[in-house]
Amino acid sequence: MRVAIAGAGLAGLSCAKYLTDAGHTPIVLESRDVLGGLVAAWKDSDGDWYEVGLHAFFGAYPNMLQLLKELGIEDRLQWKEHTLIFNQPEKPGTLSRFDVPDIPSPFNVIASILRNKDMLTWEQKIRFAIGLLPAVVRGQKYVEDMDKYSFLEWLKRQGVGERVTSDVFIAACKALTFINPDEVSATILLTALNRFLQERYGSKIAFLDGSPTERLCSPIVDYIRERGGEVRLNAPLKEILLNPDNTVKGYLIRGLNGAEDEVIAADSYVSAISVDPLKAILPKPWKQMEFFQKLEGLEGVPVINLHLWFDRKLTQIDHLLFSRSPLLSVYADMSNTCRKYANPDRSMLELVLAPAKDWIAKSDEEIVAATIAELEKLFPDHFGGDNPAKLLKSHVVKTPRSVYKATPGRQQYRPAQVTPIANFYLAGSYTMQRYLGSMEGAVLSGKLTAQAISEAFPVAISSNLQTLTRPPATNAATA
Repeated sequence: MRVAIAGAGLAGLSCAKYLTDAGHTPIVLESRDVLGGLVAAWKDSDGDWYEVGLHAFFGAYPNMLQLLKELGIEDRLQWKEHTLIFNQPEKPGTLSRFDVPDIPSPFNVIASILRNKDMLTWEQKIRFAIGLLPAVVRGQKYVEDMDKYSFLEWLKRQGVGERVTSDVFIAACKALTFINPDEVSATILLTALNRFLQERYGSKIAFLDGSPTERLCSPIVDYIRERGGEVRLNAPLKEILLNPDNTVKGYLIRGLNGAEDEVIAADSYVSAISVDPLKAILPKPWKQMEFFQKLEGLEGVPVINLHLWFDRKLTQIDHLLFSRSPLLSVYADMSNTCRKYANPDRSMLELVLAPAKDWIAKSDEEIVAATIAELEKLFPDHFGGDNPAKLLKSHVVKTPRSVYKATPGRQQYRPAQVTPIANFYLAGSYTMQRYLGSMEGAVLSGKLTAQAISEAFPVAISSNLQTLTRPPATNAATA
């Protein structure tokens, strides 16, 4: 069966991959000239890569890890030491670590909290542990019910003090959702914490050894094409054409550079584009349906990603760092963490500015200047004195609408992958699946969509589609 998929991000590509496994023929249509969607990357005139976001892979990403194993590219993940590292703004240049020992969960994470001596007092640790207990013991139903609270409200209800919130969870919330604890749904953070507490290597972090476009997306495309599928760039979806019964007749693709528009016909259709452009392109008859009306309750969150090249090394740390800055979320020196970007003499910092709502309309120059001001606090030894570090060049990548904004109450608006339209499906991390808006959520959503189509139109269902959340045999500790 022929399936047309709009969007070549991780959701669309993973959906196409698993459809080929099930014996179907996907055609993926991407509006831009680059693969990846929210993990897209570009090469500048110097041959340096810059990306939409700073992409960290966690051990608690079983579907992503399984996909990499099925593609034979799991060795492209560079696993880092099992620890979480936080800056200490009140002590410039000082880092605080939560080193996770290699013992069974949840004792490993608990031990990392207890052994940390410079961020939380013993009273705060005990309150923190007691506060998290209901989320661990009472299971996913309890976690889902907490969507009516912001994470800050939930912490206060559990008696967890303001210090724990300011020291740990502001950084965690901004890293995972790009918004602060007083805005984000408690369900989102509790889901992530559950994964970290229940899986031995859940909080272990890896980086790709190069750009996501080359090292992750291109192998998926090769896999699809080798099995008869198709992936087309520069093919923007202009309109969803309907039959008299409101099922999809075809995708109208906008012709570029003077070319005529083109109709792509298929047996089934998938939207793997973000929720905001999907809402804009929905056919009028569909907008009257309750299923699609719920999408109005979702919107993307603005995100800004920066790449800064310096004339010297600012740090030798080969890991993700939580900045605990009011402006920045997380950052990494990619000249240390990524093999493709390695440089023993100069740093290339990749940083996430969050929350970005007040900055998305500002100029690149203003954003870079504000970021440098924060870096002067994080790296006082390199920006003070007579010979401060020199910025060689920068790239600022703005995404006005990224993953859906996970505020309280959003869970009820997240749609299923199967829609009321018999031949139309949804894929994307905003759709209902067990993970938040993330790379893992995108891959899982695409897999769920492929499974739904294969169940509706069985050909030869692959075993890959029958193991939706089973981790690969090789875990994060040995990958």
